[in-house]
Amino acid sequence: MGATIPQAFGRVLREYRLKAALSQEALALEAGIDRTFVSLLERGHRQPSLGTVFQLAKILRVSAATLVAKTAAKID
Repeated sequence: MGATIPQAFGRVLREYRLKAALSQEALALEAGIDRTFVSLLERGHRQPSLGTVFQLAKILRVSAATLVAKTAAKID
C-alpha cells in the first residue's frame, strides 16, 4: 500500500465514513469539527489529535484501536 501516516489515516477515515453512509459535513457536524478539517484529514494533509480519533471512532461505530490498526497496515 505504501503511504505516510496522515495519508493512511485519511484513507481509513474515508473508508469508514463511506461505510457509515455519512457525508464529510455530517461527520464533521457530529464530531464538532469543521468540514474542511475532515477533508484535510482524508487527503492526508492534517493529522488528528488522539481525542479526535476517539470522537471520530465513536461516530463511525468502530474502535479507535481499529482505526489505528488499519492505518498501521497501510503505512510504508
